[in-house]
Amino acid sequence: MSAVNFTNASYLCAAHLARQWPTDVGAEAAFAGRSNVGKSSAINAITRQKNLAHTGKTPGRTRQIVFFQVAAEYRLVDLPGYGYAKAARGLREHWRKIIAEYLRARASLRALIIPMDIRRPLTELDQTMLRRCAEINLPAHILLTKADKLSRARGLQTLARVQAELQTAPQVSVQLFSATRGHGVNAAAQTLLEFLQTAPRPS
Repeated sequence: MSAVNFTNASYLCAAHLARQWPTDVGAEAAFAGRSNVGKSSAINAITRQKNLAHTGKTPGRTRQIVFFQVAAEYRLVDLPGYGYAKAARGLREHWRKIIAEYLRARASLRALIIPMDIRRPLTELDQTMLRRCAEINLPAHILLTKADKLSRARGLQTLARVQAELQTAPQVSVQLFSATRGHGVNAAAQTLLEFLQTAPRPS
């Protein structure tokens, strides 16, 4: 496998519908999480780019599936944030269905990266997403974002608690992450690289 330099990531396309997705070849890792947990900031930190993924104070800004090209055969994918209550019910249902279809049908998908605010990890919606990953045999990696909001001791305690709660989920890994301070960025990039270089999931 060729090396991956995430700083080379560039916008490829945004899609409302499955027919608009790029050709299903190569490998990609997708980011999915509750609105306002720092998902876009995590993508920008890992790619060392300030504005690759849209960020802002208003939650729910990712309203399509956005694909970023990293190398000829590798992509990162930004999925719409889930749990954004202010979005219209019809739009929330569309997001739910399109994300479910993407996770189920996308052969090039190797793993799901799930950012969670370290102060509120493993919400009901997060647990639902993790169960969905288990059902389709998809590895998941949790980024406990905004780790700079807690002391190091409290951050490590939260990490240990989350790991303990997920000890029966062998395909789920967890790490501390802070886009603001850069903590955990290199580790997250290494994990992404390992996912992208794994074999496809059994169909």
